Amino acid sequence: MTDTTMSKDENLVLGVDPGTAITGYGLVWGEGDNLRLVDYGAITTSSDESLPQRLQEIYRQLTTLIQERQPAAAAVEKLFFSRNVRTALSVGQARGVALLAMANAEIAIHEYTPLEVKQAVVGYGRATKEQVQEMVKMLLGLDSVPQPDDAADAIAVAICHIHSARMKGLIKSSKPKAQSSNAEET
Repeated sequence: MTDTTMSKDENLVLGVDPGTAITGYGLVWGEGDNLRLVDYGAITTSSDESLPQRLQEIYRQLTTLIQERQPAAAAVEKLFFSRNVRTALSVGQARGVALLAMANAEIAIHEYTPLEVKQAVVGYGRATKEQVQEMVKMLLGLDSVPQPDDAADAIAVAICHIHSARMKGLIKSSKPKAQSSNAEET
């Protein structure tokens, strides 16, 4: 039985790479420059099942994962236009189910374009999939690239959020505080 009274870990981010056949996930803990891979894997569904059954399975497993691990935030890639409309629609449906699971758990949801993920992880927005995966391995001090690829991609999205949130925090803390003016002072 899962303890749902457990508090959220403010430094734990769930990254999700949605797909109808395979939805990758990665849980990354991050504070400052320190990153640690907590868990990763893939939710797979059978093509023998109907689309609603497959989406329901993705939702169930993501909901369970969120309840068990209690991430404070979740990150998912924004959809980009694909040449294959059927694939884009399928990914969009799986993405919608993932967003619903996150929203129902009341965790902060952040979305990033593939270019933003590559920029945050590799430092180059046009990096190849292999370069992103190799940087995931290096940043987390792993012996090999996490498998399947969908899980590695999900981990990259989580790392992107951790880096982006850190940069936003640095920018926010470096801005001078606006001083309140009192028009009545003379």
